[in-house]
Amino acid sequence: MAAEHTVKAFDEDITRLRGLIAEMGGLAEVSINEAMDALVKGNRELASGVVERDRRIDSIEAEVDRLAVRIIALRAPMADDLREVIAALKIAGVIERIGDYAKNIAKSTSKIQNRRQFEPITLIPAMSELASEMVHDVLTAYAARDADLAAEIVARDDKVDAFYESIFRNLVSHMMENPSTISSAAQLLFVARNIERIGDHATNVAEMVYYAATGNYLTDKEDKG
Repeated sequence: MAAEHTVKAFDEDITRLRGLIAEMGGLAEVSINEAMDALVKGNRELASGVVERDRRIDSIEAEVDRLAVRIIALRAPMADDLREVIAALKIAGVIERIGDYAKNIAKSTSKIQNRRQFEPITLIPAMSELASEMVHDVLTAYAARDADLAAEIVARDDKVDAFYESIFRNLVSHMMENPSTISSAAQLLFVARNIERIGDHATNVAEMVYYAATGNYLTDKEDKG
């Protein structure tokens, strides 16, 4: 009976751990989308909401840390179970960073003047949508232990990088032709860079999901698509 109780308690802890990761990821996804909406519309109130939400994401990460350490200390998980706990611990840290990037984007809302004059203001939301979809899908892959979906998400990062390179060239050209816009254009570059980092971090989570599901690392060939 004691063994059965221990297994049941472990399963409950893992379920709680997965639930916290899902909650964190859902909040980060909302923050990405709302930060971009705030940026495009110049909505400072919406931007403030994203900054405030980041505190909740940080709080959940701390809860994941405490729970993961407790599971390792009390349950002494082995093999697959230990891999699951370690993956959750790492994924929580990455999602926290994604929340930080969304917060950074939101904070740029008030620093961009005459946003309509910048062509990339139409490209950046498309780039953000792609990165946000990667975050959404990697959470789905995590919940389902879907290694194939995780590998497919890794391959998508090249598209986010291509967006960034295009936006970078466009903004640098714009700054050279219109020196008075350098400050605002630099903020947009900062935003694009943050989105690019969100894509990188979603890729990192996908690689962890793949490892947690299979026990193997993605090969360099798979990693680069």
